[in-house]
Amino acid sequence: MIEELLPDTVVAVEACGHDDAGHLPLYPEEEAIVARAVAKRRREFTVVRSCARRAMEKLGVPPQPVTTGERGAPRWPAGLAGSMTHCDGYCAAALVRLTDLASLGIDAEPDGPLPDGVLESIALPAETARLRRLDGARPGIHWERLLFSAKESVYKAWYPLTGRWLDFTEADIEIAVDPADPRRGTLRAVLLVPGPTVDGRRLSHFDGRWTARDGLLATAITVPHT
Repeated sequence: MIEELLPDTVVAVEACGHDDAGHLPLYPEEEAIVARAVAKRRREFTVVRSCARRAMEKLGVPPQPVTTGERGAPRWPAGLAGSMTHCDGYCAAALVRLTDLASLGIDAEPDGPLPDGVLESIALPAETARLRRLDGARPGIHWERLLFSAKESVYKAWYPLTGRWLDFTEADIEIAVDPADPRRGTLRAVLLVPGPTVDGRRLSHFDGRWTARDGLLATAITVPHT
C-alpha cells in the first residue's frame, strides 16, 4: 500500500496482521531501546525494524541496526533516507538513497475517527473548512484522520532536513482527490515557517500522495532534489 505512493527509487517493505513469524530479531543496540517497553510497543518496534532491514537488503545495503536519535527520529545508515510507520496490524518502512531523494516521510493510520479534541489541536481554520467540504462531497473516508496522517508524514520528511520541531499548525495541507479513483489522491503542504534548504534552494512546500484501502489510510511525502 505504501509502495504505490512512492517513486520507483524508493524501496518499501510492509508487514500486515499480528503474526510474528518470519520477523528478524533485534540487534543489541535496538534491544536496549525497548528493554522496558510494554509488549505492544516492543512488537511494533521489532516488526517495523524487520521491515527496515529487509528494505536495506533490497537496496543492496548490509543490514544494520536502526537506533533512535533526538525526538525518537530513526538513525539510518550513511547515504540513506528513510521513514517508518506502524498502527494496529500494519507496519511499513521505506528507504531510498540520498542521491535519489533528499528526504521522505510515510504514515499509516486506521480509517476511523480521531479521538475527541485532536482535530482542534492539529488543524488550521482553512484545513477544517476543506475537511467539511470533503466530508460533504466524498463521505466514507475519515478525512480528519487522513489530515493527521499527512501532518505526520510532513514532519517525518521535515525533521531530517532541519533537525527542528515542526508544529502541526506550521504546515497548511490541502488534500486533493483523484477524479478517477476517489480513494486516492495528492497532498500539498504549504510551509508556514521558513522551509529547509535543499541543493541551495529554500523550499516553500512539500508534495505527496495518499490512499485509503483495507481499513487503513496511508500518506507519503517525498522531497526531491531541486
